[in-house]
Amino acid sequence: MRVTVVGGGVVGTMHAWQAIERGHEVVQIEREAEARGASLRNFGQIWVSGRAGGEELETALRARELWEGIGGRVAKLGFRATGSLTPVRTELELAVAEAAVARPDAAARGYKLLTPGEARAVNPALRGEFSAALFCERDAAVEPRTAQLALREELRKSPKYTFLPGREVREVVGTGAVRDDHGDVHHADAVVLATGAWLGGLVRELAGPGLPVRRVRLQMMQTDPLPTSVADGDSFRYYPAYASKALAALNAGQPQPETAAAHKMQLLMVQRADGGLTIGDTHEYEHPFAFDTVEEPYEHLTGVVEHLLGRPLPRVRHRWAGVYAQCTDTSRVVHRQQVADGVWLVTGPGGRGMTCSPAIAETTANELGW
Repeated sequence: MRVTVVGGGVVGTMHAWQAIERGHEVVQIEREAEARGASLRNFGQIWVSGRAGGEELETALRARELWEGIGGRVAKLGFRATGSLTPVRTELELAVAEAAVARPDAAARGYKLLTPGEARAVNPALRGEFSAALFCERDAAVEPRTAQLALREELRKSPKYTFLPGREVREVVGTGAVRDDHGDVHHADAVVLATGAWLGGLVRELAGPGLPVRRVRLQMMQTDPLPTSVADGDSFRYYPAYASKALAALNAGQPQPETAAAHKMQLLMVQRADGGLTIGDTHEYEHPFAFDTVEEPYEHLTGVVEHLLGRPLPRVRHRWAGVYAQCTDTSRVVHRQQVADGVWLVTGPGGRGMTCSPAIAETTANELGW
């Protein structure tokens, strides 16, 4: 079987991985020299803890299993079974954490409620004041800026894999056949369009104007080395796993600070392989997106981090913005649609892309009978 994958980000690369693992021939086409979008501009977090119960959690847990297996083969992925800590500072936040550990799927997530002393034993960098911490044992991390390169290096060991960078697919010219902007036609039994946040051009032409996917912009930053990996209580407001009466009470009784509310913020903080911290993030949904990054969110995040760490934040060495594609029905893990004979569009995982991509690709392969 021959498979053409359009898109060099993590979703596309995991589709290529699945096809190669199943013995098929793969041509992967990327319009840039390498992927430059959300697959590189994220936390690199394999984030199980906040996922909605049911299909989303099952997808995340399966993806976590697949990531660990791939990480055992590809050391340069930097897979680390870090777990995560969400310190809580108020009684309302504590009630949300207690509701989380009472969930019927809490054991599957590896939830535990820790005392401050127990949390500092897990992560000694947390020197600030907090009353407890929600621990999620199943969370993990990889290195987002180099993961695609590491996966590609491993894929290239197979004579059945070809990577074609610097080419944009312009049209479908037959069943399972696409033409790129070099004029070359690529024939396959199946084409997967994993184009990320690129939703115009060929994608709009094939899927039509009613594609139930939107673009979301975020801001993030990275510091000099400091060992830690945590979330804050605002993450309870953002992730569906924490929906409860306690969360409703938190939202009513403890509104977010003005800056956090205006930019739809939470704190996630993941340690990189070099010890630096990737810190974020904001969420912007209305087009057109701003072209600049603004300082108020960074100042807010810095204050929250310094409170939890009990020390000044190390020097910030990178700031960036990114855009990802998200299903407008946010309960859906991904949008998977046949858009032409032999051609499928797979997009819209939102902030779940890095976490869930191995399982998303596995599901595509199973459904298409690879």
